[in-house]
Amino acid sequence: MPFVNIRITKENGEPTKEQKEELIEGVTELLAKVLKKNKASSIVIIDEIDTDNYGLGGKSITEVRKEVEKQNRGTKSVKL
Repeated sequence: MPFVNIRITKENGEPTKEQKEELIEGVTELLAKVLKKNKASSIVIIDEIDTDNYGLGGKSITEVRKEVEKQNRGTKSVKL
């Protein structure tokens, strides 16, 4: 029984219900195709993580993104 856990940030209204459904279906299809696993026994869990709830370099991702946004003003944009 394959078990896949997807962790994704929850922000700007995404992922939507439809996007999550597509992820679950797509990962299940991939498990069946690549690993020849039974779709009925494949488990996919999506954990939505608020950007305030994890950090990088001692700062929350919310703060890191604010800093990157400030640095990008007037320059070529870089996403984190």
